[in-house]
Amino acid sequence: MSSEQQLFDETPLRRFEYDDSVVLAADVGALDDASVDVVDGTVIVVAGDEQYEQDVPEAADGRAFINNGVLTIELSEGEGDY
Repeated sequence: MSSEQQLFDETPLRRFEYDDSVVLAADVGALDDASVDVVDGTVIVVAGDEQYEQDVPEAADGRAFINNGVLTIELSEGEGDY
């Protein structure tokens, strides 16, 4: 159900596959004033003066959010090959 990959240099990324979606999750720690978005198949995290980008499978309606230091990226079936 899950595998481990790398995200944003050294941050481990967990992949959870379900029947109709894939969820990617990474513990990014406490990021003050951090924001995240998915734009044209790229996850963009902005934290202070730093910006991190990570390509993900093309996903027009992918969602990404940070909650309690965990970055979550949700890709649903029909949004690209993931």
